[in-house]
Amino acid sequence: MAGPADPPGGAPEGAPGGGEDEYRSVVFDETFVRAARLQEFSARERITDHAPAVRRRPRRRRGLSRQALVLVVLIAVAFGTAIYMGVRHPYRTPAAGAAAEPLRMTVIPLAPEGKVPGTTDSERLYDSSPAAQFRIGAEGVTLPASRHTAHFSDGQVVTALLTAKDYIVRSALAPEVLTGGETRTVRVLLDADQQDQFDRSFRRPAPDGRHAPTGWLVRFDPSRAELADRRIRVRGTLQASEAASGILEVTADHTSVYALRPAGADPGARVSLFTVRRELHFRFDREDLRLHQAQVVASYVQAGPLSCAEDSAGHLRPLLAGGTAEEGGPAGTDPYVTGGTRALCGSLAAGAQPRM
Repeated sequence: MAGPADPPGGAPEGAPGGGEDEYRSVVFDETFVRAARLQEFSARERITDHAPAVRRRPRRRRGLSRQALVLVVLIAVAFGTAIYMGVRHPYRTPAAGAAAEPLRMTVIPLAPEGKVPGTTDSERLYDSSPAAQFRIGAEGVTLPASRHTAHFSDGQVVTALLTAKDYIVRSALAPEVLTGGETRTVRVLLDADQQDQFDRSFRRPAPDGRHAPTGWLVRFDPSRAELADRRIRVRGTLQASEAASGILEVTADHTSVYALRPAGADPGARVSLFTVRRELHFRFDREDLRLHQAQVVASYVQAGPLSCAEDSAGHLRPLLAGGTAEEGGPAGTDPYVTGGTRALCGSLAAGAQPRM
């Protein structure tokens, strides 16, 4: 006799024992039923509306689970914290170094002991002077064998030396600068912190050790002298060293010799030599090296033949062939006035002049 759980005719032959095992593979749980896309209409709905046996259920909108939402929030918080620490971290590397120091400059005119020698042949002048063996132009600004330092590579040292050389060439050998016109080509090589001082030096020149144009570059009074020969003779040295873990220093010591004649004179006019010795101290931080700029922290200039009675801060006013130094010298220095610069004047040795 069949039990209450068996089919009316009993279990069919060959079927596994027990109806529960037979239908277990096709029994759907409640979750599966709720997720079904089709739903059967009730008998009343089918009679009333003549509807099909089933209808399509609307797709259920699934939102983020709680775990996924928490994970998204944690990721957002971590990302925001990383950005904040990157901006506000007290140990981050600063974007720029310390501000550059103002340039300290000294310009000393050298007065001749007698008349300035001259001739119409500039080559003859050079050959009879101490500049006979000097190289011409930028070839006279030679680079030393570069070596890395504790915190700067070979390439960085070379960059510093090349920048210093560019400054020397542009500020002492470029004809457009020497004639008192162009200044921008020199200015762009300066650290941004020194450009205001540079600009003020040309707007309001002053022999105060801070704002003399001739402390930045070589330029002649165009109303007095002009170049008789653009092949300027040059000789000097460059040396690089590390001053601190983030600072490179380059010292340049060069003598430049110019052949000059009176402004507006014909090519056959007598020519004389004018000598400028400049000792420049450059400083470079890593930002300067990247931008191909330099901090010029000290400039020591000796130039002649000049008259000590004339102001050489704005322009160099050379004594030309046959000229002599005027009587007198720089204005007296008041020892009770602080903050000023002591006026200096030197004497141009006879051996520094051409032997005519």
